Amino acid sequence: MNFIRHTLRAILFVILAFFGLIMATVFMVSTLLAIGVLYIVARLQGRPFGVKAYWAERRRAPMSPGAAPWPARKAHGQKPDVVDIEMREIP
Repeated sequence: MNFIRHTLRAILFVILAFFGLIMATVFMVSTLLAIGVLYIVARLQGRPFGVKAYWAERRRAPMSPGAAPWPARKAHGQKPDVVDIEMREIP
């Protein structure tokens, strides 16, 4: 009886590991496909493809109307002052 239980557990473990391997493979293939599409689109538009180019473009992009700019940091690690707060009394 103990042998059958251990055998069934081992079979279940192998099946679950196999499905996990399949899911990881699907995730990797879909990620590679998405990166490939982004690369092709960037090349067709004449832009460089890479992390540095992406962040440089994001920094240059104009802000949408009504969007607040990023708060400026103070000296070495200090957080900016709080400008607007809401206080409530809790009884």
